Amino acid sequence: MFKVIDRLLPVFLIASFACQSDPGPAEDIPPMAVVPSPQQIAYQEQELIGFLHFTVNTFTDREWGDGTEDPSIFDPSQMDIEQWVQTAKDAGMKTLIITAKHHDGFCLWPSAYTDHTVENSPWKNGEGDVLRELSEACEASGIKMGVYLSPWDRNQPKYGTDEYNQYYLNQLEEVLTSYGEIAELWMDGAKGPDAKDMEYDFEAYRNLIYEKQPDALIFSDAGPDIRWIGNEHGFAGETNWSTIDNSNIEIGGADTDYLNTGDPDGNKWIVGECDVSIRPGWFYHADEDSLVKSPQQLVDIFYKSVGRNGTLLLNLPPDHRGLIHENDVAALNEFRSILDETFATNLALEATATADNQRQEHPYFSPQNLLDDDNATYWATDDGLTSATLEIDLGEATTFDRIMLQEPIRFGQRVSSFRVEAEQNGEWQQIAQGTTIGFKRLLRIPEVEAQKLRVVIEEAKDVPALSSFGLFKASARESA
Repeated sequence: MFKVIDRLLPVFLIASFACQSDPGPAEDIPPMAVVPSPQQIAYQEQELIGFLHFTVNTFTDREWGDGTEDPSIFDPSQMDIEQWVQTAKDAGMKTLIITAKHHDGFCLWPSAYTDHTVENSPWKNGEGDVLRELSEACEASGIKMGVYLSPWDRNQPKYGTDEYNQYYLNQLEEVLTSYGEIAELWMDGAKGPDAKDMEYDFEAYRNLIYEKQPDALIFSDAGPDIRWIGNEHGFAGETNWSTIDNSNIEIGGADTDYLNTGDPDGNKWIVGECDVSIRPGWFYHADEDSLVKSPQQLVDIFYKSVGRNGTLLLNLPPDHRGLIHENDVAALNEFRSILDETFATNLALEATATADNQRQEHPYFSPQNLLDDDNATYWATDDGLTSATLEIDLGEATTFDRIMLQEPIRFGQRVSSFRVEAEQNGEWQQIAQGTTIGFKRLLRIPEVEAQKLRVVIEEAKDVPALSSFGLFKASARESA
């Protein structure tokens, strides 16, 4: 009997030890008071979105039409909406937003509420519908569609009266119910100095949007889902919080500095959208064919938007043929190629990560999660901490000049100050520093060769947490 017990004892001890060492399931870190919706997270994961400014202005060579245009001028000779969508897809864009109605009031769909539409143009003998064709082309290519529907309408006689709000709602309902899924509604507060006084019923507009398209996101200075970044250069602030207090923001008259940096104490999660045109103007002008932004300029804008916790909204204005111009396409293709080359290989994926604190010592919160190419996993510290240090060992000396950091924003945005150090000749040297991280932070630095690095979270609003860390070597064409 004793021999049987003696033989079973090692097995029992192993099983007992295994039970004691099993950490069991882990609970995620508590979310902060303000967090993004699943739709907002999915929106920011797109990173790059396209804008299509196209209307009668394309044919009058103007930026803002006055509403007196004859619909007969809208007559693109080689209209190819599939070319628009393919161009956007090749550039990596995930959504296309079109000016369904700009300030001139001309509608790119046959609205039942006005004659100022494509129905009264010679294009396709008045049988055309730009929104219909774009919706079908987007769906076939796996791209989402959004619409810009200007509240300011210089053609509509009702503008400036209470009746106009119902007119706008009628057109909004047409768009929301006739063209499948609408991913984003873009409503700015632009008005010229000659605009009539008009109090927009934005609350009614929003209620209708959410009723007809519950997953749609609404853009304006005040959100409520996506906010203007405060300029038309495509640049987010070096500090960029996804939270703001929108209770006192006037659409069309907001504090642009506030929109550019966000607010660490903001009570609403409203992602910053960085809008910019590939040309000087928003609509196509032939005299700007030589002024298309270079691929290198576009890459710079990408770092200052997506790389600063924003989303890049890049305008591609179709020309009078109804095509995205060859110069724009060439610049976009090279821009995409440079980004793909730069970020093709994360030099930190085979590294080893350690931290001075790992939440509950649980493997669920391992610092190694930063290097698993999975943004859903993350490292975090114990409660009560607002600073921490991680060390990354690359295994061998590695040359890089781009750094990526990401937070698991589903739990909120936390980091307000950080630095990155590299071990050089036995000493730690600072090679980069920043304030906010958010969904993604990209840092461009002079070329560094190092084996060991440290990420120092100097200050966080709550428990520090990071989901990804990456090192990259920039394409030589970035500075071509």
